[in-house]
Amino acid sequence: MKFIKAFLPHLMILLFFAPVVSAQERLKYQPPDTRILFIFDASQSMLGYWQKNKKIDIARNVLIHIIDSLETVPNVRMALRLYGHQSPVPPQDCSDTRLEVPFGDNNAPKIRQKLRYVIPKGTTPIAGSLEAGSKDFPPDTENSRNIIILITDGIEACDGDPCEVSRKLQEQGIALKPFVIGIGIDEGFKATFDCIGHYYNAIEEEKFGEVMEVVISQALNATTAQVNLLDINGNPTETNVNMTFRDHNSGKIIYNYMHTMNHRGLPDTLVIDHLITYDVTVHTIPPVTVKNIKLTVGKHTIIAADVPQGTLKVITKDGHQYRDQLYLVRQAGKKTTLNIQKMYEEEKYLVGKYDIEIPVLPRINMQNIAISQNHTTTLEIPRPGILNIIKSSTGYGSIYLRKSNKQEEWVCNLNPNVKIETLLLQPGTYRVVFRAQNARQTLYTISKTVTIVPGGSASAQLF
Repeated sequence: MKFIKAFLPHLMILLFFAPVVSAQERLKYQPPDTRILFIFDASQSMLGYWQKNKKIDIARNVLIHIIDSLETVPNVRMALRLYGHQSPVPPQDCSDTRLEVPFGDNNAPKIRQKLRYVIPKGTTPIAGSLEAGSKDFPPDTENSRNIIILITDGIEACDGDPCEVSRKLQEQGIALKPFVIGIGIDEGFKATFDCIGHYYNAIEEEKFGEVMEVVISQALNATTAQVNLLDINGNPTETNVNMTFRDHNSGKIIYNYMHTMNHRGLPDTLVIDHLITYDVTVHTIPPVTVKNIKLTVGKHTIIAADVPQGTLKVITKDGHQYRDQLYLVRQAGKKTTLNIQKMYEEEKYLVGKYDIEIPVLPRINMQNIAISQNHTTTLEIPRPGILNIIKSSTGYGSIYLRKSNKQEEWVCNLNPNVKIETLLLQPGTYRVVFRAQNARQTLYTISKTVTIVPGGSASAQLF
């Protein structure tokens, strides 16, 4: 059949509708199900003639032909909802919509049978059918594409708003933007259907089958894209960063990929669903998001993100006492912590300026540290010394960094539950203030001054 021959290339893409992976990984990969809900107009107007034949006969014969073609396609599931087929007009029954064949395995014969014997009777509740159709899909959407194909010969005849219903379906992540196939509809109504979804109008009887084939091809096809992670010079040299593809309308995560350069040194090609409008977040530090990305089937799309990066590392001069020390990194002038990094380890950041907070004693703050393209910024802090504190008994005390005779900076409180305490302190002069727990008068406060040198050791005897 003509359709099957035309569809084979698209079927091959569908079978490999997945990130490019190794042969071993592909064995474990489960391609997504494409679930197609056909919403079929069986209103009274479908009994009218369209050139040579009745519209209902033309539409049902073409749809049955499509069902035949899809029956053996892997990972395709189908369901059928009819409207306007239960209650005759007049009077008008705007609740006349029903899921006649739910999603399931090997249900193509049931769909064909239902289509062969449907008799048009009633009105055209498009909005109500779309809204009811949202409940026709199985709740599991983790590895599936939910697609609605609406076939109609008229506009909304009830009080519903099909455009608003379609928008909510997409925002909630229930279904992708619907396909709408018009049967001889006046071109003046194009705007009415464009807001619902991808609109195709068959003006002539013989064109209807071609339109259906195009829609099915669009629904099952995939396209290619690549993400160019641009450096400071606008070249796609950045890589090895995770990327999240989200549905722009619903926020649902569709793909997670680790950016890769192929064997030619170019960003690797991705095979992705073209029916979705994407927001792509590149998880650099801080992350960068490119919004509202639209793809065209059969066209290779390049998605560019400006993510120039450099590297940051903090070390201790002449020593490794802070080997397991963590520190905080923030964008310059901002309070939000971007990252908690380990000393001596390298981490990439976007080119720019950052504030660093190292929670040693006393706390070290560095402002406006510049990160530049392809350069490792290495910050060096002094080697600490050791302060041994010996108390006559448990008690209360604090340590202050002496900056001058008039200025001191609080560093930390002493542990009130121990008599011997050891602290790592940055080089400097400190004052230790202490009062024993059983000393009930303030005048028994003890004050000692000690000097810490890099790599050295000092003692404070508090008795």
